[in-house]
Amino acid sequence: MVTLMRVLTVHSVVFTAVCVLAGTAVALADGDPVPRALAMISPQSIRADMRFLADDLLEGRGTATRGHEVAAKFMATRFEAMGLIPAGDAGTYLQRVPLRSMKTDAGKSAMTWIRAGKAHTLVAAKDYLLRPDPSRRSISVEAPLVFVGFGVTAPEQHYDDYRGIDAHGKIVAVISAAPHFESAIRAHFTSTLVKARNAVAHGAVGLIVLDDPILEEEYPFAAQARDSGKPSFRWLDQRGLPNDATPELKSVAFLSLRASQELFEGSRYTANQVFKMAKAGALKSFPLPLITKMTTATNWVDVQSHNVVAKIEGGDPALKDQYLVYTAHLDHLGIGDPVNGDSIYNGALDNASGAAILLEVARAFTELKPAPRRSILFLSGTAEEEGLLGSDYFAHNPTVPHDSLVADLDVDTDFMLWPLQDVVAFGAEHSSLNAVVQRAAERLHLVSSPDPAPEQALFVRGDNYSFVKQGIPSVALSPGVKSDDPKINPMKIAGEWLQTRYHQPSDDMEQPGLDFDEAVKFARLVLLVGQAIADGDQRPHWNQHDFFAERYVPKAN
Repeated sequence: MVTLMRVLTVHSVVFTAVCVLAGTAVALADGDPVPRALAMISPQSIRADMRFLADDLLEGRGTATRGHEVAAKFMATRFEAMGLIPAGDAGTYLQRVPLRSMKTDAGKSAMTWIRAGKAHTLVAAKDYLLRPDPSRRSISVEAPLVFVGFGVTAPEQHYDDYRGIDAHGKIVAVISAAPHFESAIRAHFTSTLVKARNAVAHGAVGLIVLDDPILEEEYPFAAQARDSGKPSFRWLDQRGLPNDATPELKSVAFLSLRASQELFEGSRYTANQVFKMAKAGALKSFPLPLITKMTTATNWVDVQSHNVVAKIEGGDPALKDQYLVYTAHLDHLGIGDPVNGDSIYNGALDNASGAAILLEVARAFTELKPAPRRSILFLSGTAEEEGLLGSDYFAHNPTVPHDSLVADLDVDTDFMLWPLQDVVAFGAEHSSLNAVVQRAAERLHLVSSPDPAPEQALFVRGDNYSFVKQGIPSVALSPGVKSDDPKINPMKIAGEWLQTRYHQPSDDMEQPGLDFDEAVKFARLVLLVGQAIADGDQRPHWNQHDFFAERYVPKAN
């Protein structure tokens, strides 16, 4: 697989090594240790690690389950065998993450609309879902309803859905998407937490997130209802309080498409008019002729799960106290409703693939002599599927000084289903990491492409976003969708996979099309990006006056 050729240049007597890796030629200076590190990454190793992590024995690696703990021990053992330094709690590879596991008690919860004095009781899991409350066993709210578009206030974008609207003491209804801002900023404003905090800032007492035809296609309400049967989680701080709680909101609900359409009956605009405006990225806000009553009863129990954290110490005395973080979540959805007789949601591509690549990149880094100048942390996080909780807990409670974290590179779902020609680095355009990714891609004769589907808000759906919210430049690396073969349409392949296998039991090792040579190409790109950051003269930095820097980087006194 690997051949090395040495060419003597007569005029300068300089040696050049050309490393041919999986069909990709990389020109490198003689003595550069990178070719050996790249050659360490093998398709057999990625396949073997994925096969174990996605095996039925691990029961889908659900958060706070035995299967996930087995996976965590596996990752820790593999890091130890490579000689990586423990970077978890108390000299171990594990970081304990305290969690609250919650479920809405449907029998004690209810949602009612009052229109023109007539009450209409909605049906749970058919018309609505109530989010469990992380800090109250039972809570009720009754208030007028107002539609506030996307629920976005963004003065730097000259946009405010709350302009001219009095939301104080009211329940606000919002579309789940966001205005057509630049990709990563648009993704930021799709976050339900961002919408909830903005609702609180405007005095709202409840939040309703509406379904629409686009969301229904991407994440049908029936699938949301299915997923709501599993516990949801929040991580707990040292006082035992749940993270990101918004107690000012006394209930948060999600409506089905049919209920969302009925919500607009008798109002200024029909549902179809609202959905058309939402698709165009420009909505109008207005009161709705409804009073809504919601009662949320929650059952919960406090549990724990573990992140896995390992370290390679940097070789430069002046830089080794700075850390690049690699993240790839370890959890998936565990055991759930059977589909075609299979109830184990194995999560082979999502995200046993990322975890396996994390291991291969770590192993490759051990071959770099001398070691990278900066230190490197490898974080295999828990509870990503529950809201990026493991990475968010680590970002709030790092096992190294917070200020020493210079960047995060996240690997989540390697689509090894088509020939790799380009890479997408979600969010890279906001920092100096953009140039780093482009140079690494060019080195492997790949192209760095923009977000091909900004409406899916992928930038905020990966562990990289946990670090962004702590002011740390971060990107999520993913295979792109370019193809020069008219018979291969990566966008179509990805779309079909999302429709038929994403968060389904069929995302297992038996699915057709897995190409581990393509996984190797992507893993080598992941390695090169991290190597450039770890060895760079300059610490990664946000662009001047960047949106995320302005929001999340602490201001100097």
